[in-house]
Amino acid sequence: MTRKRIRVKPGRAQSKMGFFAGLLFCLIGVFMVIPIFGVFGIFWTLMAVIITALSGINAFSDKGMASHEIIIDEESGASESGDNRRKENIESRLRIAEELYREGTITKDELDEKRREILKEI
Repeated sequence: MTRKRIRVKPGRAQSKMGFFAGLLFCLIGVFMVIPIFGVFGIFWTLMAVIITALSGINAFSDKGMASHEIIIDEESGASESGDNRRKENIESRLRIAEELYREGTITKDELDEKRREILKEI
């Protein structure tokens, strides 16, 4: 089995938005949060600086930094049967629906409806 790694970075528009929003949060941190909240303000401003720097690198350089990585396991040699592929597809779709529910993208009712729809295909 071979593994293929794909690194994904945010788009330039998203990174530029993050950069300019980060600059705003840095200014808020320096002029408002640090004087009022002390140590928490320093932490706030430090996080804003890190986010701004990462967004700036992605927005204004060709190299950029990946926000996440996708790992694809590939079988070498023997091909899988259609039944195995269909089973994996169904399992994958169920996992994706569950992730969407955990992230709050879909409601419990929508998750249950999607499960029924997917399981009808068996």
